[in-house]
Amino acid sequence: MAVLLRTSAAVAIALVASALPYALSQVRAAPTPSSAAELRDPSHFIGIADAPTRSVALFEEAVKVFQHPRCVNCHSASDQPRQTDRMRPHQPLVVRGADGTGAPGMACGTCHGAANADAARTPGAPRWQLAPASTALEGRSAAQICAQIKDPARNGNRDIAAILDHVATDDLVIWAWLPGAGRAPPPGTSTTFAALMRAWAETGAHCPPS
Repeated sequence: MAVLLRTSAAVAIALVASALPYALSQVRAAPTPSSAAELRDPSHFIGIADAPTRSVALFEEAVKVFQHPRCVNCHSASDQPRQTDRMRPHQPLVVRGADGTGAPGMACGTCHGAANADAARTPGAPRWQLAPASTALEGRSAAQICAQIKDPARNGNRDIAAILDHVATDDLVIWAWLPGAGRAPPPGTSTTFAALMRAWAETGAHCPPS
């Protein structure tokens, strides 16, 4: 009996030791919440008299959101989503699948529900899925993202009005500011982001230079 207890204790210690590096890595990777002051609202740009120049400035402010891990992780340039603020490849290995919801037997919905599961450290929102490959944000410059957003062939066949509705009302976009424990939201608020995009459109939807 004593031998069995000693063996069980040794196994338990080994399991804790093997898990410790991962636990420490998660602590080191813990994000610092963004401040609302990090995303300037459209009123900040009123002083730019030239409309095209103001339009570019507005988009360059909004692109802080597009280039944030909360957006890039699901708008991956590959068939594999990314995760954490370090934008590492998703573990376990999952892929886009035919419709963006994962491969048969490994669907996104297997782990991700309609809401965050903070106890399991698993994010969730309605229609959890990988964004279409044509809308990838990973590795894109502000100019490339802007051109892509305006191109119906790459933006889901949306016109400007539909784009503005998407960024203001889509559940997955709004989720980015409510990402659950251990994940930093993009700068600002979803309302400020939508206002920046609307002001960008109203000033001509001009793109930054390449």
